[in-house]
Amino acid sequence: MATAPTYITHKELKRIFPQLDEFDQKTPIYGWVEVSSNKYAAHDSGQVTQLFAEGEDLGPAQSAHTDLNVEGEWFYNSAEDVCYYYSASTPLDKLMEGGEEFVGMVTQYRADASRYFDSRVDPSLPREQLKDKSGNYDYMVVRSVGLIAACFMMKTKDHSSPIAQSFMEEAERNIELLNEGKAALSWQNTSDASQGLIRDITYTSGKIRPVDTRGNYSGTWDLIKVKIGTGGVLGTATYNVYTKDGDSLKSNQVVTEEIINGDFQTVAGGLQIRFAGDTDTTQAAANDEWEIEVTGRQEYVDSSDMKSIKLTRTGTPARRYYK
Repeated sequence: MATAPTYITHKELKRIFPQLDEFDQKTPIYGWVEVSSNKYAAHDSGQVTQLFAEGEDLGPAQSAHTDLNVEGEWFYNSAEDVCYYYSASTPLDKLMEGGEEFVGMVTQYRADASRYFDSRVDPSLPREQLKDKSGNYDYMVVRSVGLIAACFMMKTKDHSSPIAQSFMEEAERNIELLNEGKAALSWQNTSDASQGLIRDITYTSGKIRPVDTRGNYSGTWDLIKVKIGTGGVLGTATYNVYTKDGDSLKSNQVVTEEIINGDFQTVAGGLQIRFAGDTDTTQAAANDEWEIEVTGRQEYVDSSDMKSIKLTRTGTPARRYYK
């Protein structure tokens, strides 16, 4: 059975909310008394779903307090609100806590925040396409869900927390931008996608690199490869360009050893590129490589602040009433 996705990892949540570990929700259990040899009870302990001794998870509860006969076994009687613990040493000298295992608790908050995000985002946004080309969720999604999860956690300790409120306000602004088409996700085709998006594949710091594009790509979609051939200064260095063919990407060479002159030069499909360095004498490094992701200028634009609705004309004529 398919499960709903969780848009953020524990590690990502920690980066957004470094104070995460402070919100471990275990609570101390006091008032232990010995009720029989090595068996202790804490009355009015409150609901205990998991028992911890000195931070150690004691595992699942036994079926009844009469089953306790091994070090560390425990049982919670919900009818009488009593927690039982078996140990050769008194729990009065230990930190005894009840609550959820921390990683499991964070997992639940991550899932809850993801479902809240789903409920607030425009249903027309396809959930499976919230990922980028590397299979990771877009940072706008990750950050928004992380802010929501952090808000949920903070409100368990302080429902009126101004920090929690500010986190939720930022998340809601992000969701509003997504819903209004004012923030683009990586899968969406934006109005400037035909001008190309340049990404480093291999780049030598401080060397000549592509700095700008001009024109609009006339094809459909491509991932164009641009690679330095001969290294050197402007007027000496060369570049090569590879586009897709019928079988694969970056395999059809369309520009061969073109001398880099510092002006806009041909890439493919009406798109041009300009190389530059920090100074006029900066050199290009042989085999430095970039990719340019382009979408054709005639392709549908996904990300726009203009919205449309479908209108349906029925066959029922307008009625006229006469007195």
